[in-house]
Amino acid sequence: MKTITTWKGGSAYESRQPNGATIDINATAGFSPKALLLSGLAGCSGVDIVDILEKMRVPVAGLEIEVDADQTTEHPRVFTGIEITYRLATAEEHRDKVIKAIELSLEKYCGVAAMLRKNSEIRYTLHLQNPEG
Repeated sequence: MKTITTWKGGSAYESRQPNGATIDINATAGFSPKALLLSGLAGCSGVDIVDILEKMRVPVAGLEIEVDADQTTEHPRVFTGIEITYRLATAEEHRDKVIKAIELSLEKYCGVAAMLRKNSEIRYTLHLQNPEG
């Protein structure tokens, strides 16, 4: 895995991958590096969860993942605890399968969670939403 990050002035950077994908990083006017890390955790876990649920034949009409992290007050300000809230649109009858998919992601498949877990406790909450609205 490789990225190339270029300073654009001030606190602005552009990071790109060899495949051409780019993302802007800006500590004062956009996604900060730590926010990107939390977004990476959400994306990593979300990809796993949807993939696992598809294999379990659980229909998913929507998924929103909110990640909130506590940080130390002293520098370097590192995460000490991370709370993930999953809002997933599927029928209540699938709750046990959704929990299994979340736990498989966080404990086995998501490399971002594995790295963050070395320094931070990761907890989660699940809210199932009616897929019909």
